[in-house]
Amino acid sequence: MFSRNLKYYRLKNGLSKKELAEKAGVSAMSITYYESGDRKPGMETMKTLADALNIRVSDFLAVNSQNITFSHGEFRKNASLSNYKQAYIRESAEEYFNRFMTVVDILGGNILPDAPACRALAFSGDTEKDASALRKHLNFSPEGPVDDLIGKLENRGVLVCECDIDSPKFSGMNGFVNGRPYIVFNPHMTAERNRSTIAHELAHLMFVWPENTDETEVEKTATAISGAFLFPKADAIRELGFHRSSISGDMLMTAAKYGISMMLLAKRAEICHIISKARAKDFYIRASAYGWRTAEPSRIASERPTLFQQLVYRAVNEDEISAQRGAELLKTSYDHVMARCHFSEV
Repeated sequence: MFSRNLKYYRLKNGLSKKELAEKAGVSAMSITYYESGDRKPGMETMKTLADALNIRVSDFLAVNSQNITFSHGEFRKNASLSNYKQAYIRESAEEYFNRFMTVVDILGGNILPDAPACRALAFSGDTEKDASALRKHLNFSPEGPVDDLIGKLENRGVLVCECDIDSPKFSGMNGFVNGRPYIVFNPHMTAERNRSTIAHELAHLMFVWPENTDETEVEKTATAISGAFLFPKADAIRELGFHRSSISGDMLMTAAKYGISMMLLAKRAEICHIISKARAKDFYIRASAYGWRTAEPSRIASERPTLFQQLVYRAVNEDEISAQRGAELLKTSYDHVMARCHFSEV
């Protein structure tokens, strides 16, 4: 309990054990002992550690469920994200899902819908067919925009979590909590980037990936499937036409409609032979000049996970937990919870 929470908040604050030890006036070995659970500090030391991490002592004492098992997906071997930040992302996911599963246990485990079978889809060798199979597997419509992708996944038993890490080197991760699939994404990315990331992680979760497949090829395939999943070929042809001479401004409306970036729309138009490789290259050059390769403007509203909040508010309204306990689970204020759990009739 204390040991896990100390490690989580240390990583969240971007501190090494040595740096936290210096701020709190203890030895680095003491931090190691505390995080391993071999020792527990006295109340005065705990207060000092809390001050160093800008949290309350009660945050250290938040209960972590002992009945949760995690299986985290691997980060890419050539990922430039530091081991330190990778550890924080995993700890962040575990901290969130510990709170999430606490309210699930309170309300009853059957409140969550059954998740789709993972590692269940075989590759056909055709990206368009594979993307269509992924939509069908998730019970999505075969064509058309996927509105509120996160909400749809939560309604189908796939858990989604934000990881508050302000780093352009991290987009997403997948894994399992108690055998249930989860996806973590970076809320500091644009809404379009997050939708592509989530679709990419879905491909990792739902397909059977042959052993010993080159990692670069795995990522390339998952990216191709995610693009076709969000903007199917039939939609691309219907929205853009069989042939266009260039990528033009009117396509911004189509990109926003499907919740994708213009960079992805251009790539899909090229793949579907709606524009030529030469015209696509012209667009990529212009887009690079605008800075769109790394910072294309977002044109749609952000999508956020809401299931956890809904479950907590339900537990409060059904008197399964107090509003104060709900605030602790959501890490918000008592007034915030009360404002959303009660309303006045007009």
